[in-house]
Amino acid sequence: MHARSGRTVRDLRRENRTAVLRRLYFDGPMSRLTLGPATGLSSGSVSNVVAELVAEGLVEEAGSVDSAGGRPRTLVRITPGSGFMIGVDIGETRIRIELFDLALTELARTERPLASSGPRTARYDVDLVVAHLREGVAEVLRTAEVPAERLLGVGVGVPGIVARTPEDGAVVHGQTVGWNAVPLERLLREHVELPASVPYWIDNGAKTLGQAEMWFGAGRGARSAVVVLFGSGVGACVVTDPMGPGRALEWGHLTVRVRGRRCRCGSQGCLEAYAGAEALLERWREAGGRPPEGADEETALTAMLTAAYPAEAGTPSDATALAVLEETAEYLGAGFADLINLFQPERILVGGWAGLQLGAPFLETVTGYAREYALRYPASRTGIGLGTLGPEAVTVGAALLPLVDFFAQGGRRPEAEPTPPSPAWQTALRDRVSP
Repeated sequence: MHARSGRTVRDLRRENRTAVLRRLYFDGPMSRLTLGPATGLSSGSVSNVVAELVAEGLVEEAGSVDSAGGRPRTLVRITPGSGFMIGVDIGETRIRIELFDLALTELARTERPLASSGPRTARYDVDLVVAHLREGVAEVLRTAEVPAERLLGVGVGVPGIVARTPEDGAVVHGQTVGWNAVPLERLLREHVELPASVPYWIDNGAKTLGQAEMWFGAGRGARSAVVVLFGSGVGACVVTDPMGPGRALEWGHLTVRVRGRRCRCGSQGCLEAYAGAEALLERWREAGGRPPEGADEETALTAMLTAAYPAEAGTPSDATALAVLEETAEYLGAGFADLINLFQPERILVGGWAGLQLGAPFLETVTGYAREYALRYPASRTGIGLGTLGPEAVTVGAALLPLVDFFAQGGRRPEAEPTPPSPAWQTALRDRVSP
């Protein structure tokens, strides 16, 4: 049966379920009475949808509240244990795999360090990465005692550009890590022991970071933002719709110096060749600094910061480390100025392990340079700050990818290949974000 708008009754039921699930997820627990105005549905539709969702175990009662002159109203909420998602961050120093329930409570995690020495392409050997994911997914499911059949999906944040083909699904073009059209989704389906119905959602890591910060972190309430992922390299995601997925930018490969330093992508003068943590440590070493021998990047960056900003009063700063950090701040500030001039965002948010490790004082210096290089008017309207979700933000954002689709399908579990969330889902959620 078709409604006058061309939508079927099944479509309408799915949309009603989506509206109720969305509102309960962000604003619950709520009573049936308050769900009506919040979703725009009639009281009868709300009662029917809630009854269905309770019968399916997706929604449960969560106490009651007094009403004015009547019986207490029963509250309902989404049942946290009615579904689970896995989020994966294929990062620059490690692979992090986390299992979440529907409330985004972390139930289990595992980390697989990547080699800190040797060629970068060797660290990201595709067979090794797939093996890490196969073992890690099995480990988190075993630790939390969650059957694989209850997974809503696996979200994966990756370094590089993600394209999709009918044959292989998500294909990763990661030039800086030696991934040339890697059919990652097909490889995971072949080697990770999960039911065929469990969907994979694979996207750029800066994009999943942006999704997490906009929904639950420092981006909440912003109409537009650029979220910067600052790790071994640098990337960014521009968000012009608070509920939209954002768009990944290869910001790190913006040319900041013609015929400058060689970047790990093979080009010259890229921002990443000056401002990424890997390049930062290389420049410190070239200037006479002494990073700890054999240390990974995170440990070496800690040592550099300690040298530049000693904790003990009276201890002299390492002038070389300070000079390199100051130069890096200027390059980053110029890069931020480009983002401001191009996109005029309401906020620029900095995440990633290196960005968080460098911290607020360093970001203040970067902000000063950004305002110096950017056009005055858009710069005056752009706030710059750190992300608030910590180093796990990429993983959280990756786990949101299957959750978005689950809600878009009205809370129906996947039975076949996933389809991208509809624009209607993003539109329906737009009013969730308010200053």
